[in-house]
Amino acid sequence: MPRRLRPVELDFTAVAPVRLAFEARLQAPPPAVYRSIAVEVGSLPAWFTPVASAVPLDDGARRTIRLRGGVRFEETVLAAEPDLRYAYRVDLTNAPAVSALAEEWALAPEGTGTRLRWTMAADGPAPFRTGLRLASPGLGLSFRRAAAALDRRLTPARRPSPGTAR
Repeated sequence: MPRRLRPVELDFTAVAPVRLAFEARLQAPPPAVYRSIAVEVGSLPAWFTPVASAVPLDDGARRTIRLRGGVRFEETVLAAEPDLRYAYRVDLTNAPAVSALAEEWALAPEGTGTRLRWTMAADGPAPFRTGLRLASPGLGLSFRRAAAALDRRLTPARRPSPGTAR
């Protein structure tokens, strides 16, 4: 049975009791990265493997996410700033304990590529907050793998330099 979470606004990603933030550098430029995260929502499972399905709703104002293992989220988009930021909050979920959850993907140009920062902001009872903090290394690994997979999707294969083995 889905549970309604406390509605939060964009500032929650800066003030939540638990904030986990992870960064990666991608060779792909910000417009391509933003398009994959915010516009081509349905492609999320192809590069972020914990996601089983992602479906945009209401012309992109909302979305539904289903994770492998059965956790579901109904989300409202809080910010969609092309090439800069994409953020959303969870309105309904079947995940236990969490009382508020929002995520933000921030993009910044770095050379010809993109610095990508994913922030997960959450609240819930003390055991939930502790568990989420303990899960930080695994979530960070999942993010780094997803960022690398996304970059492979967006960056054409390069020919090896002369004299290198591949």
